[in-house]
Amino acid sequence: TGYPASLKRKEGNMMDWKKTAMLLCSACLCLSLTACGTQTEKKAAPASSGEKKVTVYMPSPAGLSKKLAQGFEKKTGIKVETFQGTTGEILARLETEKNNPTADVVILASWSDGLNLKKQGGLLSYAPQNSDKLVKGWQDPDHQLTGYSASAVGVIYNTRQYPKLDADWAELGDAAYKDKLAIPDPEKSGACKDFLAGYVNKYGWSALEAMAKNGMKVPGANKAALEAVTTGEVGILVAGVDYNAYTAKKKGEPLDIYYPKSGTIVNPRPAMILAKAPHGENAKKFMDYLLSDEAQKLVADAYLLPGRSDVKAKGTQLADIPQITPEWDKMMALASKAAARLNELCRR
Repeated sequence: TGYPASLKRKEGNMMDWKKTAMLLCSACLCLSLTACGTQTEKKAAPASSGEKKVTVYMPSPAGLSKKLAQGFEKKTGIKVETFQGTTGEILARLETEKNNPTADVVILASWSDGLNLKKQGGLLSYAPQNSDKLVKGWQDPDHQLTGYSASAVGVIYNTRQYPKLDADWAELGDAAYKDKLAIPDPEKSGACKDFLAGYVNKYGWSALEAMAKNGMKVPGANKAALEAVTTGEVGILVAGVDYNAYTAKKKGEPLDIYYPKSGTIVNPRPAMILAKAPHGENAKKFMDYLLSDEAQKLVADAYLLPGRSDVKAKGTQLADIPQITPEWDKMMALASKAAARLNELCRR
């Protein structure tokens, strides 16, 4: 109370300055903590490649896909998320996701479709363990496609209508088989499309045109086509996938299969790692697993041809299947147009 007024004013100014300084310090501290918090959050965010997960897109048989996923999870502790569909469905999904890839490993039922993916530049080079045991030609030179298994198409027939059948492809155009033929839709079945391209590339269209004139139907993809011959709607399925026939026959269905003497296309099933795979290291481990003893046995049990030459098939052995030597570049050039043309012929 006894201070001069001038001193009181100085003291008030000093208090105001201290408050201002404290507020500035508090603001700086908050900004510093916020910045540090942001940096810590970025460092703490786990990289997707570190997740114990791998996403795999696979074609049928669905039972094999499930067993491979379970076997890999048990062996590695890495969870497998799967999408199971036809080759066409898988390719459509990849196209939809091309700007935001979800899949790590993609398996197709068509080697030519795998080569098309390679041409687009979206695959990673990787040679899985046991690649040296693969069937010759079932891995591309750049190690982007690995044929971990294969299928072949043949003639599947209903044994109630034909107790025994061994007609060659060209003979199925005879009048004796009128309205008895079906074929999978080659625009939906990769195996049928590749067979069609390989057959036309070597022999031309005459046999297929005769079958179409004979009333050959196109019920749908492989499953629908097999159902048509199983139920007796038709007696013969042209270019039916072999593992479907062996599996159905084992279940007691009245079916059998043979491979015509003029040859068929054996179609390796390419397993591939996407270049932008979210879980690249886990994808490599899954590829290694596909060529393991355990996985190759599962392949054989599903009546597919094992990718490794030292593993026996449960159906017909690879060496006993009469083959058309595939010229993949030529086949790829004509495959889509050939598939569309066959469908058009069968609609007439």
